[in-house]
Amino acid sequence: MSQEYAQLLRRLFDAAVKAALPAYCLPPFVPAPPRGRTLVLGAGKAAATMAQALEKHWQGELDGLVVTRYGHAVSCERIEVIEAGHPLPNEPGLTAARRMLQMTHAVARDDLVICLFSGGGSALLPLPLPGLTLQDKQGITATLLRSGATIREINCVRRHLSAIKGGRLAAACSPARVLTLLISDVPGDDPVDIASGPTVGDRTTCAEALEIIRRYRVNVPSHVLEILNSGLGETVKPGDLRLARTEAKIIATPLMALQAAAEAARQAGIRPVILGDAIEGEARTVGADMAKAALHAARTGPLPCVLLSGGETVVTVRGAGCGGRNAEFLLALGLALEGHPGIYALAGDTDGVDGMKEIAGALLYPDTLARARALGLHADASLDDNDAHGFFSALGDSVITGPTLTNVNDFRAILVTPEAAGSAG
Repeated sequence: MSQEYAQLLRRLFDAAVKAALPAYCLPPFVPAPPRGRTLVLGAGKAAATMAQALEKHWQGELDGLVVTRYGHAVSCERIEVIEAGHPLPNEPGLTAARRMLQMTHAVARDDLVICLFSGGGSALLPLPLPGLTLQDKQGITATLLRSGATIREINCVRRHLSAIKGGRLAAACSPARVLTLLISDVPGDDPVDIASGPTVGDRTTCAEALEIIRRYRVNVPSHVLEILNSGLGETVKPGDLRLARTEAKIIATPLMALQAAAEAARQAGIRPVILGDAIEGEARTVGADMAKAALHAARTGPLPCVLLSGGETVVTVRGAGCGGRNAEFLLALGLALEGHPGIYALAGDTDGVDGMKEIAGALLYPDTLARARALGLHADASLDDNDAHGFFSALGDSVITGPTLTNVNDFRAILVTPEAAGSAG
């Protein structure tokens, strides 16, 4: 039965991803053509597929430019697609961001700018403020990604060091109308945190960005601190007149993906329980907490059931491993369950990339720890070393999807079968 349970968990994951594919979720939000021209700008892991879906359903002329992660490009006829680095920004992303701002110079009041943003857009639009360099942004991003900072905190810093994020792109488009279509990969679905909000007003401040840098002891060059201390990095705020003709619509969310997985579970005769779509915290702590929830479900039933959750945990990397919040969550879950029978789990990132690895996540079985010990692997040592991906790869239990071409963040499913009830205690 173990492989049947694993296949079921994979079907739930696939259902969650499918619900967030632009081909399904974008068409209902396509607007009517304007009197003037239509310009399309975008960034993110789903930006190319969003552009492709828009082209397919657009009535009229359009052109534009979107930037996506390497390996995430798809063919578009009228919208140019560029690939760039993620999670660490690089020169092609910088060039794309600079070109986008240049393209806004030609828009007029009767024109429509359609912006397509999804998770990954922050790294893919690394246009630094005057006085900063791409190397500055690369160093700060790399340090923040390993620090344990939340995505909101990381994006707050990014916005205040950017020439295009934090409402600046929309301000550059004024007085044209700006419609932003968003696929959310952030807990809470706040548009300002999706791709760091290039087209929405930002309530956070330079002072908050400085506090985040200090809290996580991020070593930044003095000229970066000068920009933040002086207020030169301040973003465009809500109510700014340049944002008067802007509108943002979220077309896919983590909750929508979980609901699709829940429906797939019901069709398989499994009772779904959605624990939340915005769960945050250290991945290993969340894993231990979820183990308690699974054991409680085993005791109280009815079974079988599947516990579904989403959000974005963090990993504070202290060991030699590369992190990966979904794999680390799953390893901590397994250690807390201690091989409890009848409990299976899958954790994966819906974009197909967990941390720095081209691996979506992994599967956990009741015998995972026992199989690891037989191979000389020690789960607790792997967790201490932030090497959960190495652990699951050695067992052959990694979940590899390749680029899914969308991104609604983490997906976690814990399947509690009737076999779990007898040992629940």
